[in-house]
Amino acid sequence: MEPQKQAENQASVNTPAQAEAPKTGKMAGVKKFLKSKSFYIPAVVLVVLLVLAGLAYRYKSVFVAATVNGHPISRLAVIKEMEKQGGASTLDMLVNKKLIADEVKAKGVTVSQDEVSQEIKKYEDQFSTNGYTLDNALSAQNMTRADLEGQILIQKQIEKLLGDKVNVTDDEVQKYITDNKITLPQGQEDATKAQIKDELRQQKLSDNTSQLLSELRAKAEVKRFVNY
Repeated sequence: MEPQKQAENQASVNTPAQAEAPKTGKMAGVKKFLKSKSFYIPAVVLVVLLVLAGLAYRYKSVFVAATVNGHPISRLAVIKEMEKQGGASTLDMLVNKKLIADEVKAKGVTVSQDEVSQEIKKYEDQFSTNGYTLDNALSAQNMTRADLEGQILIQKQIEKLLGDKVNVTDDEVQKYITDNKITLPQGQEDATKAQIKDELRQQKLSDNTSQLLSELRAKAEVKRFVNY
């Protein structure tokens, strides 16, 4: 009887261990899967998608311009429509700015912040005299001071590139007055002549700028990949 009892006792001891074996094997398999690339790659993709979804929601204005009854109007659609209306002129403007910037760099032309500030001051005084402020005038044109400073900087750069070509002499002013039979207001002769001189200078600046850009375009390599 002793061998039989010993066998029974051995069986009773081994049974729990045998019952645990499937569980231990299953957990090992789970751990192995969690460590495997089969689990790691989908998990990374899921995390990336969640991060992108969060960024898309937080910065939705980057992608969506508006919604109408829950339906989005993408910023890309707005950009495409704007390109249809003014894409050609906007692209030409950007090309011109780049041509000027390259020429300024090549010629070593510099414009100081003081020069720009002096022009800003002239605008401020002009609007103040008429009972307005520069900021209000810029706001009405959907512009900022930074926009105006950028325009003044480019104008100053062009003026220096053109040099004496934009100068207006007193003889030219007098010839203009004579040719157009202008009567100078009494007591305002100097102010009127100064105004005429500035107008003539702006005309010269415009004409010579067009010529300068034509010359720069002729010697530059401009490739267009979009036709409007």
